[in-house]
Amino acid sequence: MFFFRDGGKEKRYLYRAIDDQGPVLDVLLREHRDTVSAEAFFRRVLTTSGVASTTIVSDHYQSSIQAVQAVFPAATHVRTGLHRARGETTKCVERSHIPTRDRLRSSRGLKTLATGQRFFEGFEAVQALGRDAIHLERLVPGYRSAGATPQDRARAMAAAITT
Repeated sequence: MFFFRDGGKEKRYLYRAIDDQGPVLDVLLREHRDTVSAEAFFRRVLTTSGVASTTIVSDHYQSSIQAVQAVFPAATHVRTGLHRARGETTKCVERSHIPTRDRLRSSRGLKTLATGQRFFEGFEAVQALGRDAIHLERLVPGYRSAGATPQDRARAMAAAITT
C-alpha cells in the first residue's frame, strides 16, 4: 500500500503487520520499497511483538519474499494471490486498510516521513483501542471493563497514555 504526495511526485510505502485476529501489530512508513526496508520492518515487528510468526502473508514483490526468508527462515510464507488457489483468505489484512485510507482521504496527506510515521502509529493505536484489541485492564491498574461507561474508558485511555 502506498500514498502519494505533491501531485503524485513522491511515493511513500506503508508496511503493516497484522495479527491473524485482525489487530495491527506494527506499522512502518518508508520512502523505498526494497529488501532493506522490508527487512527493517520485519525485524522491528519481531522486536516489538517478541514472537516469531509461523505464517506470513505478503504480496509477490521480490523484496518482501527475500526479507521474510532472511528474518523468519522457519515461517511459512503465503503470497497474496497464491492463497486463493488453496482456499485461504487474507480478508482481515485487506479490510484493515480501509480506515487508514478513509482517514488519509479526508486529510491533506502526509507532509514528511517522520510525521507520517507518528500519524500511523497513533492512528493504529486509537483504532486498536476502539476495537477492544488492547485490554485496558493490563495497562491501567484498577480499571474494570465490565460496566464501564465511554467516559470511564476515555479516562482509562488517558491514564494509559500519561503513565
